[in-house]
Amino acid sequence: MNHIQKISHQNLTWHIIDKPTKKQIGWIGENFDFDKKDLQDCLPPNQRPKVTVKKNYLFMILMFPYYDKKTQEIKSSEVDFFIAKNKIVLVHNNHLEPILNLQNQCVKNEQTKAKFLSDSSKLLYEILNQLLHYCFPILNHINQDLDNIEDKILNVQKNKADIILEIMRIKKNIVNFRKIMQAHRSIIKKLIKNSGIIYSSTHLNIYLEHLINHTKDIWEFLENYKETINALHEAHESLLSHRLNEIIKTLTIFSVIVFPLTLMAAIFGMNTMNSMPFINSVYDFWFVVAIMFVGAFGMLIYFKKKKWM
Repeated sequence: MNHIQKISHQNLTWHIIDKPTKKQIGWIGENFDFDKKDLQDCLPPNQRPKVTVKKNYLFMILMFPYYDKKTQEIKSSEVDFFIAKNKIVLVHNNHLEPILNLQNQCVKNEQTKAKFLSDSSKLLYEILNQLLHYCFPILNHINQDLDNIEDKILNVQKNKADIILEIMRIKKNIVNFRKIMQAHRSIIKKLIKNSGIIYSSTHLNIYLEHLINHTKDIWEFLENYKETINALHEAHESLLSHRLNEIIKTLTIFSVIVFPLTLMAAIFGMNTMNSMPFINSVYDFWFVVAIMFVGAFGMLIYFKKKKWM
């Protein structure tokens, strides 16, 4: 059947179902004794992360991030695990490269298959480990975006509208990433607590504790990036406010200078010809212009002396 692959080694089988539809999920229900409610949770829309303990297996849902290059957004992809002693059934949406890479390696390389499929606990750990490691390049990409936006904020030639859109895009990506990763630590702890019904050995718990450290590292990065983008947003708003104040101050100075000149022009434009000075002079117009010019120049010098401009 399309979008269903089986990889076997010794007594362990790994079934991978990508792009799950009712047909593929129905196939799982026909071939495995899994709860119908768990099977229903594998279908869209995305479900909340959880671990469900059943008689012969564990059912786990986790969300993982992937970067959509077209929209430049971080989106979530659901991964469903049916975990039993001799088999793992993995359901995903074909968005996550680590699953595809591990799957291809196990198909093409017998040594890789023997290494990871020697025990279902090793396979489970390797899947989770590679998925969590996949988060770090995405974190690096966010860090590069933060560096770029910082340079743009300091570059006065950049379009400020573009910068605010870029800031909001990065903020959205960080928020989405945090939402995806928020439940990982608690879910893995629940998996450690309940893994005893499947695995008698405690070595898996040691591996899973190592994964919890990964989730802590990822969360700390996200916390740092959240604070950084908020600080950059505030800096950008402060710069915009400062530039706006400078523009308003400049316009205010010009309006203050122009107002007396307008007043003087209005006075000399009144129809009281007999009382107006300079009216009968040959150079009456130039006298008025000179007075206006000297007044404007004097006000500019005064503003400069007061350091208002």
